[in-house]
Amino acid sequence: MRDSLFGPDSITWRVNQEPVLLLGGGRALLMQLAHPGVAAGVAEHSDFRQRPLQRLVRTLELTLALTFGDRAEALAAARQINVVHRQVRGDGYSALDPRLLLWVQATLIDSALATYGAFVRPLPERELDAYYQEAKLMGGLLGLGRASYPPAYADFEAYVVRMLAGDELVVDARALQLADSVLRPPLRGVPRAAYGPLAAVTAGLLPQQLRQAYGLRWGTLERAMFGAARRGLPALVAALPQRLRQVPPARRASLGRPGGPAAGERAARASRSRTLWDRVDRRDPGD
Repeated sequence: MRDSLFGPDSITWRVNQEPVLLLGGGRALLMQLAHPGVAAGVAEHSDFRQRPLQRLVRTLELTLALTFGDRAEALAAARQINVVHRQVRGDGYSALDPRLLLWVQATLIDSALATYGAFVRPLPERELDAYYQEAKLMGGLLGLGRASYPPAYADFEAYVVRMLAGDELVVDARALQLADSVLRPPLRGVPRAAYGPLAAVTAGLLPQQLRQAYGLRWGTLERAMFGAARRGLPALVAALPQRLRQVPPARRASLGRPGGPAAGERAARASRSRTLWDRVDRRDPGD
């Protein structure tokens, strides 16, 4: 029987399995890059501007392994992320700084919930808090202990509001350059105009302060495209068969293929995941 961080009945599994969450990736990245320390680390320690899609795909693979992989796969993914983070440091910043780690984790949590709420269905407060509490486990694997997080989801929301209203986030020239690679990745044969719908969705999901700071277009056309997505996607998602509402790692895990549990093990897995939660949360993230 396979250990894992989350069971199929967990809110994390249910939310993170949705392919439509990919539409929130631009939002999360632009929120992260609004922190000068994050932008500096990305600009000085990666080839993100030259190969944004490859970097995004690799990050996505590791993130999905944390959710849907077995215990060994999840810990291996965390080790890979932590190894990279240990090397990311420079003048006035370090990827191991708890303040930066918290902000990056916050953007992922907030963007997942915002995207799910916009394009699948809004979650009640109880499930929002459950997702947030479960997300702390991932943070523990990546070097951010539970004590570093605001205690409840309402406190987390207040933290995000304070960050957006304060002076710690600054969309500088470096952030603007990196944001252009996020919104319009340099792909051969793809005109920049083709990215208009993606930019509109990202602008619509972003908090207003950051939308304005990045100078994203938010006129009649962009509002219309985002509104159409808000109206149409939830109905489309609800009509899809379950297999099409699962990213490949979740589908493999649900079917019991290599990299996932057998369907008949779900109840036992959900129970065991709570035990693993307690064990992993006490581990050193680099172990």
